Amino acid sequence: MHHRLIWLAAVAMVPAQAMAQVPAPQKPEAKPPAGTVGEIVVTGQAPAVQTSIDRRSYSVASDLQAQSGSIGDALRNVPSVEVDVNGNVALRGDPNVTILIDGKPSGQFRGEGKGQALQALPAERIDRVEVITNPSAEFSADGTAGVINLITKKAKGVGQTASARLTVGTSERVFANASTGYNGEKLSITADAFLRHDPQKQPSHDVRTQFDPSTGALSGSRIDGVNHAVLDLVGGRVSADYDLDADTRLNAELRVQRLRFDIDILNQTRREDASGALVQVYDRSVSADQRRFNRELTAGLRRKLDGEGHEVSVSLSYEATDFDRRRTGATVGRLPVLPGAFDDQLTYNDYQQVQLKGDYVRPFADGSKLKLGFDLQRDDNSQNNRGFRGPSAPASIPDPALSSEFKFEQLLSQAYVTYERPIGEVTVLAGLRLEDARIDLTQVTLGRGDDNNDLRAYPSLHMSWKASDAQTFTASYSQRVQRPDPDFYNPFPFLIDPVTYRTGNPDLKPQQTRSYELGWQYRKSPANYLATLYYRENDKVLSDVTRDIGGGVFEITRENVAQTRAGGLELVANGRLSAKLTYNVSGNLYWNELDGSAQGLAHKRSTVTVAGRASLSWQVTPDDLIQVNGFANARRLTAQGYIKPAGMLNIGYRHKFNDRISGLVTFQDVLDTFTLEEVVYTPILQRRIRQTIDTRGVQIGIVWTLGGGKPRDQGFDFGGGASGPTP
Repeated sequence: MHHRLIWLAAVAMVPAQAMAQVPAPQKPEAKPPAGTVGEIVVTGQAPAVQTSIDRRSYSVASDLQAQSGSIGDALRNVPSVEVDVNGNVALRGDPNVTILIDGKPSGQFRGEGKGQALQALPAERIDRVEVITNPSAEFSADGTAGVINLITKKAKGVGQTASARLTVGTSERVFANASTGYNGEKLSITADAFLRHDPQKQPSHDVRTQFDPSTGALSGSRIDGVNHAVLDLVGGRVSADYDLDADTRLNAELRVQRLRFDIDILNQTRREDASGALVQVYDRSVSADQRRFNRELTAGLRRKLDGEGHEVSVSLSYEATDFDRRRTGATVGRLPVLPGAFDDQLTYNDYQQVQLKGDYVRPFADGSKLKLGFDLQRDDNSQNNRGFRGPSAPASIPDPALSSEFKFEQLLSQAYVTYERPIGEVTVLAGLRLEDARIDLTQVTLGRGDDNNDLRAYPSLHMSWKASDAQTFTASYSQRVQRPDPDFYNPFPFLIDPVTYRTGNPDLKPQQTRSYELGWQYRKSPANYLATLYYRENDKVLSDVTRDIGGGVFEITRENVAQTRAGGLELVANGRLSAKLTYNVSGNLYWNELDGSAQGLAHKRSTVTVAGRASLSWQVTPDDLIQVNGFANARRLTAQGYIKPAGMLNIGYRHKFNDRISGLVTFQDVLDTFTLEEVVYTPILQRRIRQTIDTRGVQIGIVWTLGGGKPRDQGFDFGGGASGPTP
């Protein structure tokens, strides 16, 4: 394992050292041609949508829902992105998305509870969202759908700046945050703190029909319930940049957040035999208490070398996440009348990651650019489950069937090279990334150890042709991978309810994807139009599989179940209808095909579906803004069924009292239409699940700001200071 680390680091750094011996070019008189990877194509002031050869960046500063809501709320109004009621993200219908913060991965967006984090973190911290559906080799290959990079706000203006925001809403919702910054000649500091209190009500319905092949009989069950949940989040961040001299910058950042999610569930299960007669009725109450504590420390150095844009950067980060959960359940039999049953499950999940990363950038006088880098990442994840059962809480005793210990260790060694070259009005960006994943799995309780290793090369190619000052064409190709979350490997069964278990699979392999895109952009102020044709092929697709293991009990596991193909046309437009009316609209018409016949699942299936979003802003007066926006998520195929479309309509109003204080009122999910409905059907099982969350509500907020002036330089590249994002 260690010899691979040394070899990959050498591959990345030796060329950089060799290049350092070549005299650096003088700063060219002419600017590089438009469309290069580091350049933002703009006309006049920076637009809401910015593009480069390998990504698109969308400002969320003008989204009123984002100013009073979560990151999940903000992403719902970003083209290409879909977010369901539980905070699960998809890009163009594919849920395998890597989410970064300022170009770095974050443990809060991994494993169980990542949707809660997305629904809890305040969007007000986000300045813009980079959507990278076909990343270059500069990015880690993980995330077959692509990468979403959340660029946070930095201190702007000379001297001290500050802002504060308080929002209260229906159902006792409260959001608050405050930030401050200082920009001096050498030192820049940004700090913020936030809290969120969000009670939720979640009705759910689960209808199941089973077929017994031996008797030909049908039986069914129905689970109706309501969940009462409370989400509490508190956290903060402090970051600093210090210029040792004109060419050397040191930076450090500390992020801390603590999330608590408590939920009380009351369900009733009714089971019927083939004749439709009731054979069993029982009530089940569940109380779940979840704690997630995440902290991350990053330190880095960037050094400008001779020549414009010639630089090297190194960063070291440590992140730790504690995810503890206690889940108690009490079951009471109504038909037939049975003694009570109690279960108590405690899960302690400890995740740690250490990452060392280096990047080298070398421009040349002809406008070409070479990038080299390495990334060494060590992940350690341990999970301890302790279970108790009995007729009641005082009489419960340890249950070996609910108790286990699991360890996940991964060493990910990565190196990349990209070369960008303008040829007339055409710019070519080619890259190759090498990734070596060494995974050790230990299921201590079962006495089972597994290795799950993978070494692959991932090429990428991007091309951009500037046909005119207003019109640009692009083409791209990349290969990507989706590695399973650590929890998906654990083979020990976890009790969801008396008739449902979840089990991991240590034999899972990474999903592999080949992605192709053709793009067109037309920008003539104030209008901007984008069109993208895309096509993806996915092998070893990861998906949940549900099986009836007898007695009406179901087991849910994750498997490499199928091959899928998807293609479509995405359109994005924004501009002005009049001096006071602006619009943003996007639509995605796509086809998706899933073939699971080789794995014994349903035969080849396909669907054609559409998703979209639109926003209309009316600047009634210089101090008053009204905004209406809505979205519709697409129908999405799963390994054994599909997820139905869903959507939401929102209204917002902002009034500016003066240059420092403004007020905000937002109405979310006005039509009360946002739900999650999933259908599962196999030859022996049919299941329909419907879940809603009371997203409908009103929020009232006030914002106070202080500071201004000419901003200090915050970074060197398109990514807002994140050179070469690498999850």
